[in-house]
Amino acid sequence: MMQMRTHTCNELRLQDAGKQVKLVGWMENVREVGNNFAFIVLRDFYGTTQIVVESEEMATLVRGVNKESTISVEGVVRERSSKNPKLPTGDIEVVPEKIEVLGRCRYNSLPFEINHSREADETQRLKYRYLDLRNPAVKQNIILRCQVVAALRQAMTEHGFLEITTPILTASSPEGARDYLVPARKHPGKFYALPQAPQQFKQLLMTSGFDRYFQIAPCFRDEDARGDRSPGEFYQLDMEMAFAVQDDVFAVLEDVLPPIFAKYGTYNVASAAPFRRIGYNDAMATYGSDKPDLRIDLTCKDASALFADSAFEPLQGKTVKVVDISDCTLTRKQIEKLLEDCQVQSGSKGYWFKVDENGELAGGIAKFVAPVKDELGKLISLSPNTLVVVSAGESAVKSAGVMIKTFGAACEGHMDKERYEFCWIVDFPMYEIGDESGELEFCHNPFSMPSGGLDVLLKAERGEIDPLSITADQYDLVCNGVELSSGAVRNHDPEIMVKAFELVRLGEEDVKKKFPAMYNAFCYGAPPHAGIAPGVDRMVMLLAGESSIREIIPFPMNKNAQDIMMGAPSAVEQKQLDELHIALVGEQEAD
Repeated sequence: MMQMRTHTCNELRLQDAGKQVKLVGWMENVREVGNNFAFIVLRDFYGTTQIVVESEEMATLVRGVNKESTISVEGVVRERSSKNPKLPTGDIEVVPEKIEVLGRCRYNSLPFEINHSREADETQRLKYRYLDLRNPAVKQNIILRCQVVAALRQAMTEHGFLEITTPILTASSPEGARDYLVPARKHPGKFYALPQAPQQFKQLLMTSGFDRYFQIAPCFRDEDARGDRSPGEFYQLDMEMAFAVQDDVFAVLEDVLPPIFAKYGTYNVASAAPFRRIGYNDAMATYGSDKPDLRIDLTCKDASALFADSAFEPLQGKTVKVVDISDCTLTRKQIEKLLEDCQVQSGSKGYWFKVDENGELAGGIAKFVAPVKDELGKLISLSPNTLVVVSAGESAVKSAGVMIKTFGAACEGHMDKERYEFCWIVDFPMYEIGDESGELEFCHNPFSMPSGGLDVLLKAERGEIDPLSITADQYDLVCNGVELSSGAVRNHDPEIMVKAFELVRLGEEDVKKKFPAMYNAFCYGAPPHAGIAPGVDRMVMLLAGESSIREIIPFPMNKNAQDIMMGAPSAVEQKQLDELHIALVGEQEAD
């Protein structure tokens, strides 16, 4: 029973004509007609209803109330003479007998029009997020998020997973991003860390005898913002399975995700199981990316050998990648603008040429390509009206990947946009050479099981194989060019774990020091286990068809990791700093 209202603003229909009702909500708009006649649009969480004021007394009352004030309306439902077929309540209106102001808006003007808030400056939207969320289009994304999370919970429970929460205050751990540190008042000079992920805890649950775990887990990472990444905090569908291999994890998500994407997505077509599996090296060679958008039919080819002695210096002796785009109608100006956009994203200049209607090369770098036309024609299609874009140099692969996505979306007929296309990227490198250190480092998750186990690590240690050739039982789930998740079969054997770390110059004592709980737990008999953690925010972003992740987060930070609505981060009182044994230095101290 609703005590303050008899109906919502999306509930009344023509069959309710003649009923005495009471509605509450925000006064979205007022249109006065003469001295004693006015139309009010009343909005609540559920929708809108038209209120028609027909008395001078009530018109005077309404005239003194600002838009976005909350009001209560008691009156009679009647059929509208001028119906609005675009509204669920468009056949009726309410004639009020009593209007009461419940919460007055004390400002004559708003920072932005509620129903057009998405057109406003982002800073204004974030500062007045509580107003932005009144926009039904913005609110719908948050409703969608709630529905998706509920569906994920139900599906995981039906698959035998237990929802278990893990600690928020924990120890700092080297997991790839900067930690958010929390000073420990009772332990001067020591700090908790907010978890970058529940990685160690969920593995410890597997060693504790739990078989299937999940949670909608908050994760905290001090990293820069991107379109598909919010700074500060994010949520993921964290899951782990004991006595499991890679295929077990794949089977669960291939069963859980497609129905949710098909039901709640902007597009109602989603990949069916099994998802396509692509090796990391193959993905980079074919798509120029480990996050390929399989809705695009373009691929890249390596033409380095053909241009080894090219007269065009940017290609000469360089890694050269080419992408052929059939039936392309883009103009020279459009092509060069798209290549400029690609350069901004990849940091590498791109080149182009076309095949005209007569099969001749024209435009861009055509004269430098002409000497190898026949050989190139064996590698890619050079049929009439084909555009070929070219990348070269150290960033050739990355640049080709950017070109595929940019030109695939821009050239008609090369991208089936209205679908969700999943794939697994598998066989990631276990190690890489660090950009800063110049030495061998873990490429991704150090807790992953190397493919080949201890044997392959010993071969690398003896110099029989290159450590860079070792792959890990790691995998990424990609949808429409967005990385939804990373996961792995875990390294549950202390002997294999120590050997894996020894290759990056860390011994057993280092492992014990950095990961004491997990190392000790594994020494008590750990089951083979595997897991993954799809990002909830990115998932909902894809389902909503949004390009920015901030559109689906109730109270997001801006690109500089600031909550400008709440004023965070903020200065604190000296007393608080003293209790935590913290002294500010440098510019902060001077302030």
